[in-house]
Amino acid sequence: MAIYQEKNKKKWTKDGRSWYFRVPYTNLTGERKQHYSRLYLTKKEAQEGERQFLASVKDKTDNTNMRFKDLYSAFYEHQKEIVKETTFQTYLDRVPFLEYLDNIRLVDFNINHYNMWKRQINNKQIATSYKNDILKFLKAILNFGTKWYNFNFTSTYNKMTNFTDPNEIPKEMEFYTYEEFKQFISYEKDLKYICLFETLYYCGLRNGEMRGLTWEDIDFNKKQLRINKQIPTRYTSKNWKFTTPKTKSSNRTLPICNTLLEHLKMLYNEVSQYSNFKSNWFVFGQGNIPIVADNPNDRQKAICKKAGLKKNRIHDFRHSCASLLINNRANVTVVAKFLGHTKVEETLNTYSHMFESALNSVIDVINNIDKIQATHSNEIINTITELRTNGVSIDDILNQLNNLTNHKK
Repeated sequence: MAIYQEKNKKKWTKDGRSWYFRVPYTNLTGERKQHYSRLYLTKKEAQEGERQFLASVKDKTDNTNMRFKDLYSAFYEHQKEIVKETTFQTYLDRVPFLEYLDNIRLVDFNINHYNMWKRQINNKQIATSYKNDILKFLKAILNFGTKWYNFNFTSTYNKMTNFTDPNEIPKEMEFYTYEEFKQFISYEKDLKYICLFETLYYCGLRNGEMRGLTWEDIDFNKKQLRINKQIPTRYTSKNWKFTTPKTKSSNRTLPICNTLLEHLKMLYNEVSQYSNFKSNWFVFGQGNIPIVADNPNDRQKAICKKAGLKKNRIHDFRHSCASLLINNRANVTVVAKFLGHTKVEETLNTYSHMFESALNSVIDVINNIDKIQATHSNEIINTITELRTNGVSIDDILNQLNNLTNHKK
């Protein structure tokens, strides 16, 4: 036992605490450390404090009794230092979905525990896609346990099947056609909101990207708009901060179409008249205060009612932009870059149904080409036969064929 009484009475506490313990221990990195405790009132209390400390050290190095709650608590502490605040908040939002596993020892975790958890999650009134997002999160925590605490979840991990619901009706992606958008925007009379909705529709910005847009991000000479920051919708206009865009690929520079460019110029000419105007003012906010996150949604709802159009989400303007690009024959690489997707596969997975429609149109064109070529072939054969019958030379026939081909082009 390493229990001591402080000899210097000036260091005793006012209520007479003078006993402490000092013990060596090995931390998680294998380093030998010396721990000095706080002061205790009696020797017996110091002994109990020492016992508790040594037990806690053992629990940190011996994971036999580590429970699932301990693991995801450690996961949160680790991730807090390396992910964006908004991402970390998403992790915290999923805590309630993990509580069914809280008290299970990790060395005991097996497929039966997983199936029990899966049944509990299946009872939740949430979409199957979101259930699988939670499952992906659970697997990330298990991977963390394998990497940092040497647990072996392989036999269970490989049996953890995804959530499926054959009776779930797939939710159709909502978007505005070009004609619907023109009808929608014709009912908007406020220039700032005209620019806002056109920016969402023609540039495919995310809501947070739109909120973070400042005048210094717009180059009127090059007709370009730069995305390099955002203000997530979870931040209010009073308590806001810039964050980096969703992914590295979300940092992008987009061309501005003529219609939007002219409206942005008009808006800029208005706001730049203020004596205290600065280029870091928000395009759609009030000076150096970003637009309230719910305002565009409320405004859209009112406009849709006037225009007799369906009310979609603000995010569906982004889908509308994708539809506009795809239906005008933009290839998947261009669409992915325009929307700031990390991988082309993400674009294909999200908008595969739209590309199917575009591909069908391409097939129609190819079929028409085949018909045209078939018609040309018959004409060429008939021409050669007729010329040879009339005794025309091979050189003259070749000249005739060249004339026919050039005429068809």
